[in-house]
Amino acid sequence: MDLSIIILNYNTCELTLKALRSVYASRTGYQFEVILIDNASSDSSVEKIREEFPQVQLIENQENVGFAIANNQGMRIAAGRYILLLNSDTIVQTDTLEIMVRFMDEHPDVGASGCKVILPDGSLDKACRRGFPTLSASFYYAFGISKLFPHVPRFNQYQLGYLNPDEEYPVDCLVGAFMLVRRKAIDEVGLLDEQFFMYGEDVDWCYRIKQAGWTNYYYPKTHIIHYKGASSRKRPLKIVYEFHRAMYLFHRKHFRSRYSLPTNLLVYGGIGLKLAFAVLKNGLVRAR
Repeated sequence: MDLSIIILNYNTCELTLKALRSVYASRTGYQFEVILIDNASSDSSVEKIREEFPQVQLIENQENVGFAIANNQGMRIAAGRYILLLNSDTIVQTDTLEIMVRFMDEHPDVGASGCKVILPDGSLDKACRRGFPTLSASFYYAFGISKLFPHVPRFNQYQLGYLNPDEEYPVDCLVGAFMLVRRKAIDEVGLLDEQFFMYGEDVDWCYRIKQAGWTNYYYPKTHIIHYKGASSRKRPLKIVYEFHRAMYLFHRKHFRSRYSLPTNLLVYGGIGLKLAFAVLKNGLVRAR
């Protein structure tokens, strides 16, 4: 088995069916399997997926265990030389699997790779090639300085806006919506960190992969379409909370030792303040 494709479904039935149709329409000489984990969806996902795609290996969870745990369930039974994390709200092109697996075969130093990710309006999903959220990178991004100076590398360490999205290069971080990871790298660094419920686990994984000496690589010779945020479009309180908790977890795990206690307390306080504003904004939107 060359490729194991892991898809997590949570109340995105129609989008998931479209994603599966695009996968099975792929033109590739590589052998692949699809493992789909349903996180206790309340729609008709399981029945419709079983009916249209009986070849899919389907894991039914009795509760929503989150992104990291569910994807790890799939990876534990995967047989492929490569593992592809693929969001349920994506559409792959017919050549995507062929191009990306061939790239990985030709570049044995690459631990994880990602293709170009396009939003429905045709713009780039900027999360598909990022820098790590260091203190300086986060500061310039959070306070809008990166937008004021989009072509200055120092101020665009996170979203890498100064780089051409149509060119290939190593990056710090890819996006979990489409991340192709070498089995050998996974065996070395481990699965996704299950402390992360949703958000941040892809950044953490990329960090560990790079720390282990592998290269993370952005390869835009093919692309996918990403209908972003389909399973969390209403942004309930838990989603807002988990987004900010992921920031806290990542900093505490990887960056806390770099800084003094006062600096770390400022970081945690900033995350807490940002969470408070996000909760307030979300509440006002829901009240309209």
